[in-house]
Amino acid sequence: MTTMNYPLLLNALISLIVGVALVLVWRRNPQQTFTRYLGWSNLVQLLIPASYWLTLHGNPTLRLVGMVALPVVSAAYSSLMVLGASQLADRPVRPPTMAVFAAVILAINVGSLLQGDLRIAQTLSATVGTAIGLLCCYWLWFAGNRNFGPSRMTGILITALGLNQFTFALLGADGVALQASTATLIRVALGLVLIYAALQRSAQETVRLRERFERLTDRSHQGIIIRQKERIAYANPAALAIYGASGKDDLSVVMVARSIPRPERESIGKLLQEIESGQRDDASYDALRYRKDGTPMWLRFHCFGTEWDGAPAMQVLIADDTERHQATQALLHQALHDELTGLPNRNALIQQLRERCKAPADNPAPFVLMLLDIDRFKLFNEAHGHSVGDKVLKAFGHALRTSVDARHAVMRLGEDEYAILSADGNNSAMAVELATTVRGLLGKPLPVADEVFFLDASMGIALYPHSGQDAESLLRAANAAMHVAKRTPGTSYTLAEKEFERGSSNMLEQEQALRAGIERGEFHLAYQPKVDAHTGALTSFEALARWNRPGFGAVSPLEFIAAAERTGLIAALGSTLLWQACAQIAQWHATYGSCVPVAVNVSPLQLLDPRFPQLVEQALEDHGVAPQWLTLEITESSAVQNLDQTVAQVAQLRALGVHVAMDDFGTGFSSLNMLRTLRLHTIKIDRGLIDPLPAPESIAVVRAICQLAQALHLHVVAEGVETTAQAEAARDAGCGELQGYLYAKPLSPHDAGQWLAQHTEHHTVIT
Repeated sequence: MTTMNYPLLLNALISLIVGVALVLVWRRNPQQTFTRYLGWSNLVQLLIPASYWLTLHGNPTLRLVGMVALPVVSAAYSSLMVLGASQLADRPVRPPTMAVFAAVILAINVGSLLQGDLRIAQTLSATVGTAIGLLCCYWLWFAGNRNFGPSRMTGILITALGLNQFTFALLGADGVALQASTATLIRVALGLVLIYAALQRSAQETVRLRERFERLTDRSHQGIIIRQKERIAYANPAALAIYGASGKDDLSVVMVARSIPRPERESIGKLLQEIESGQRDDASYDALRYRKDGTPMWLRFHCFGTEWDGAPAMQVLIADDTERHQATQALLHQALHDELTGLPNRNALIQQLRERCKAPADNPAPFVLMLLDIDRFKLFNEAHGHSVGDKVLKAFGHALRTSVDARHAVMRLGEDEYAILSADGNNSAMAVELATTVRGLLGKPLPVADEVFFLDASMGIALYPHSGQDAESLLRAANAAMHVAKRTPGTSYTLAEKEFERGSSNMLEQEQALRAGIERGEFHLAYQPKVDAHTGALTSFEALARWNRPGFGAVSPLEFIAAAERTGLIAALGSTLLWQACAQIAQWHATYGSCVPVAVNVSPLQLLDPRFPQLVEQALEDHGVAPQWLTLEITESSAVQNLDQTVAQVAQLRALGVHVAMDDFGTGFSSLNMLRTLRLHTIKIDRGLIDPLPAPESIAVVRAICQLAQALHLHVVAEGVETTAQAEAARDAGCGELQGYLYAKPLSPHDAGQWLAQHTEHHTVIT
């Protein structure tokens, strides 16, 4: 290897090192695009000597390759230099312009190569390189460039590289070593300047980004804290305001730690350590914190790892959610509290019941649920007005809250309904204590404004877990017990029994089954005989409704009649039973040639229907039954409540020839004038007056009723006769007919027909 080759190799090595370094800088920071182009220009420059060597090769093929490659590589080198310089000067060249420039350089290179004179070719190449350098100087020094400092040296160094190429043109082969050595020094300087320029721009970008970050954070309503080890490296104004700190120096890790409630400090400290150590990427949570002055606030945090000044740190974003939290709490309070009294409402009761019923089945925590309903409060509102009623409800709620132990929860569930949910404990003893306390409260007058009022309430008490295992069943049990308590006048309470657990769900099921039962014809009549008080002969039947519900068996008439009245089905049920009674009368007439009167009970709601007399008339006509064989029994209470309408209905029924009797006489509020006005045929003395017979005072009451009936030309029937002594006493007191288990229980149509057959045989049928 000749001495001339060492400078060439060193130059090539420097080009390689500078080129790779600049390309790596670009890979590290892609925004430094000038390093990419100038780096690749240095690497492409390595191909120029290789291409030139191929042009001198003795092999024609290799020489041809060199002839083609040399102008292309040289044009690529020049183009990359221009692109790099333009990016460094922030004056990027448009692609069409760059394409024209590359074509011109390529044409010049090809033309100089075709001359066959290396000095001329080198001179043209030197001229192009110098021109490129001067263009770079213009871009970097003049042309409005804002970059100052060492980066401006790039244009001078590129110009120097172009001028250095004239060495060969002037000295020929003797100048090759000098040109290569000089180019090496220039390229080293150029590489250093470019790397420094890249570092400077990176630093400027870092400063610019930090300034942008600070501008954004300074104006942010969200608190931002940079925590680095055990110090606060940065805190924006919003963070300072949130914690009540006067400045960054006033906000320390210790101060922030003091704002955390003691029970949370250990868990929060552990969480932050996990983020700082990289065990967790981030974490978000809401928490109660306290300002420097002790003011409580509700904050939302989001923590994640970051870098600050080249070192690991943790960034904490803080949003002051106090107003939203307070608004949410207010809405939650509104959803769980009664607006009038401020007491917890039904939603709160259900929520607490569900929480307390979650106890393990093998270790339940017993408690008491009491439901209270103020009796006849609707009448109170009608008498005094709703404004006074609201004051009473509010005063009663306050009195209930102050009278009951603070451990127990007092709630208002609805219009006039309250609840008491006891603390855990001996529920039997606690139930007695609560009932005694409430009865004592209601035994005193309730002061409201300038007046005092006396209230009564019905209480239903359910015990957990005896009365129910969950919130819904406890409520049903207590509600059912409360409705049972309402049957007792005045303030009263009832303890829920096990069967109360299903409460109103049973009622709803029964009402649904009632509708289906009417449609499917599940109802039928049983017939209880009435006999002559003196002879014991059959005089008439009372038709009694029966329901044998599929899958449940016999249902008490007290239950299904009440359900029919609640649901408005009593009209349909009453019509069904009236049609059955008329059909049975017609059948008995057809079978035995005669019959006795049959009494059918009429609901008060049926009497309110102005079309009821026409319905009765239609039933008689459809079955061909004479009116005297049908008796309709109305209750004393229904007659009193709707006297005017009852009088009109009875008059129409009498006009049809149908007899009307008053059932359960002696339990209501009948007056002599009412009995005279109604123009009834019969009164039936209630079993409550017959049961004490033959006690002298009871005989006196029954005798007085019979004497009154005789004066008004009314027939008297004693119902509920179960002993011979009762029968004799009722007969002696003046009762004409007797009815009860002493003679017969309610009979099936077939068995009742046997009675009728015997009666017909002895010719004692009343015609």
